[in-house]
Amino acid sequence: MSPRTNDGEPEPTRPASARPVPASGTPVSGAPASGGPLANPGRPAPHPGPGPASEEASSDTKTAAEAKPGDPAEAAPRADAPADTVAEAEAGADTEAGADTEAGTDDTEAQTEAESAQADGDAGADAEVGHDTQDHAAGDRDADDRGTGTGTGTGGELAVGGDERVAAVRRAGAAGRRWRAAQLSACAAMLAVALTAGAIALGAVRAGQNVPVSTAAAVSPGLLASGDLDSSITALQAHLRSQPRDFGGWATLGLAYVEQARTKGDPSRYPQAEQALKRSLSLRSDNDQALAGRAALAAARHDFANALDLADQALKQNPYNERALCSRIDALVELGRYNDAEEAAKTADERRPGVPVFTRYAYVHELRGDVTTARRVLERALAASTSPGDIAYVAAQLGQLAWNQGDYPTALTHYARALAADENYLPALEGRARAQAASGRQAEAVEGLELIVARYPLPGPLVELGELYEARGGEGDAAKAENQYLLVDAWTAIARANGVNADLDTALAAADHGDRATALRAARDDWSRRHTVHTADALAWALHVNGKDAEALPYARQATATGYRNASFLYHRGVIEKATGHPADARTHLAAALKLNPGFSPLGAREARTALKTLEASK
Repeated sequence: MSPRTNDGEPEPTRPASARPVPASGTPVSGAPASGGPLANPGRPAPHPGPGPASEEASSDTKTAAEAKPGDPAEAAPRADAPADTVAEAEAGADTEAGADTEAGTDDTEAQTEAESAQADGDAGADAEVGHDTQDHAAGDRDADDRGTGTGTGTGGELAVGGDERVAAVRRAGAAGRRWRAAQLSACAAMLAVALTAGAIALGAVRAGQNVPVSTAAAVSPGLLASGDLDSSITALQAHLRSQPRDFGGWATLGLAYVEQARTKGDPSRYPQAEQALKRSLSLRSDNDQALAGRAALAAARHDFANALDLADQALKQNPYNERALCSRIDALVELGRYNDAEEAAKTADERRPGVPVFTRYAYVHELRGDVTTARRVLERALAASTSPGDIAYVAAQLGQLAWNQGDYPTALTHYARALAADENYLPALEGRARAQAASGRQAEAVEGLELIVARYPLPGPLVELGELYEARGGEGDAAKAENQYLLVDAWTAIARANGVNADLDTALAAADHGDRATALRAARDDWSRRHTVHTADALAWALHVNGKDAEALPYARQATATGYRNASFLYHRGVIEKATGHPADARTHLAAALKLNPGFSPLGAREARTALKTLEASK
């Protein structure tokens, strides 16, 4: 609950600067619940856009599903809340300045079929409780959840039909890359059925048992602290059948659907979330909880301009709404407005200091090349974390930061800590596989990624596994890699059918593993909406693979202009400089990429070494 009294006046809180700084590694009691998943530094999330974790539920609208003893989101900030602000963590910091496969872009028939399959596969597509409670709740109990064994039955068996649906997705991927409308439609439709039916048991097979894979928390601790999001949704639905005018309950249900979309890679939940949030606002138009939920939904669909507007609307109603504060930071970051994002992070830190704000503040500094401050803030966030979800989330962020700097042992240590808190935490599983591959442990990396994508066919792990197959080059590996890239295409098609802007994902995947013209079209479209370092890099590379190196060079330079220490960006810039007749600059940036993170990509690192060797030989 936001720090407001019933009359809307802010309750007094201790100034952030007055809080004691905890000893290193000492948890702070009363720490806020986990922050939502940010786009992984160095790789834009396929996702959903990042989103905060704490729910802003008002006391007069609490439901049975929300009212749980000890729920830290229901209390105003206390004197024993996170001990220090990121502003304090920043003090004295030394700056380390560093140096969508668009499967359905022109294919409306594919999206139409995907939507049709979605409707057929999910009886609960309408968020109205009277329509979706029975079938949707049954499907949800078979789906993945971040902390429980959902995805397995009560006896531990796979949900009925889970393996068959995953197999159907993979059979669709075998259609080949000679795109025709019917082939793409079938691919997207099969994936829609697999995802929306709620029966993909997202898990890793370990010792003969099915262990669910979970992802980052982004909803309230009241829903996630017990690790039972699906049961909470069922309880909310039951509550709303008897109390259909509970605007807070509808807002919470909408936010829970957004979280389901995140955790299950199931974009079909977004229309459900939209309907629930609209219902909440129809009951009370100045409802900051629903406005903040709509901001999170817009960010998840990569509609960042709208997310910013909605977050501002929510903050006008309640300046202390944590979700809106964090969504505002995320939107500004994803729009490339880094100065404004830093100011928004400082404001959020003053109003609602805690893990969600700390992690966002750290990422803003990382984008500027200030790795020291980013690391310091994340370490303090980890010290302030008490719940397994917070620990897993922040430790994985530290692992990603270390991996970006080429420090694989430290990255593996952080990922191990994340997995000790939550052995099924997907970002840590994926990050561990990436660090293993960079450390020369390719067999372990392939095995880990195979377990993930077998149950969770999302673009990031699919591309990583495909590239590892290509780098290994064994018998049948080329076909295996192609299958992974086809599944990226299918996922992108169904994401678009559910309102997700997947242009950046399309540009990144298609430039190296798909249709180059599609990659360029998607990158240009994304650049027309936002100017981030990630979009600049994607556009530069898409222009390069289409033979437009002179046009690509300014974008490659812009991608590295903030000081963001990303080896892929440096590699792309070096290759483009080599192609445009700037050999000295090319040598500098290719060498910098390999020095920073020599295993940044199974294929890219190899090509960077080859290009650098050629340049050195021609000196």
